[in-house]
Amino acid sequence: MIPALIDLDAALLLLVAFAMLGARRLATLINLFALEGVLLAGASALAGVEDGRVALEQAALLTLVLKGLVLPFLLHRTRRGLGVRWDDAAPAHSVGVHLLALAVVVAAFTEAAPLVAGGAGRDLAMGLAVVGLALLMMITRRTALAQVVGFLTLENGLLFAAVSAVRGMPMLVELGIAFDVLVVTVIFGIFFLHIHRQFDSLDLARLETLREE
Repeated sequence: MIPALIDLDAALLLLVAFAMLGARRLATLINLFALEGVLLAGASALAGVEDGRVALEQAALLTLVLKGLVLPFLLHRTRRGLGVRWDDAAPAHSVGVHLLALAVVVAAFTEAAPLVAGGAGRDLAMGLAVVGLALLMMITRRTALAQVVGFLTLENGLLFAAVSAVRGMPMLVELGIAFDVLVVTVIFGIFFLHIHRQFDSLDLARLETLREE
């Protein structure tokens, strides 16, 4: 029963990553990231119950608080402070990007699934597919805040792969990663505020024109 729930969690995580790839409204993108954090926490909790490992259950609680609540709150606060609502990156809705996303998922299942036997192999493939979609989102986005969400999504995919395939990492490593992500988000928020106040834009295409000039 629990392995089936973990597989369902993995499938939902992958669907959320696809939705994030096509979301142009930044508030929606951040809300999807929060949902992703809840799913990641659920996967960790299920793996902890199945293996009887308290460390994974503790990691699930930490993930729920940080990735499901704290980080989305900080991202929304940064978005409101910057006064940006949309990511005007046209490639986010292009057919080519979605076809490339499908190719990333197929490649992940082809290369990663055989590495681990059973359902863990499928979960590993889904985690790596989320990583690939996050990289694609970072490449196709023009708004810096959306790229940060892509970076955090990439880290979520790596953590899901670790939890589902190898049943987690040492608790201190997970705490260190969570703390690093929190610090990076705060620093990026301050950095973006300075850029926006200086240039009145977070559009990377506009910022690149400064170099050309």
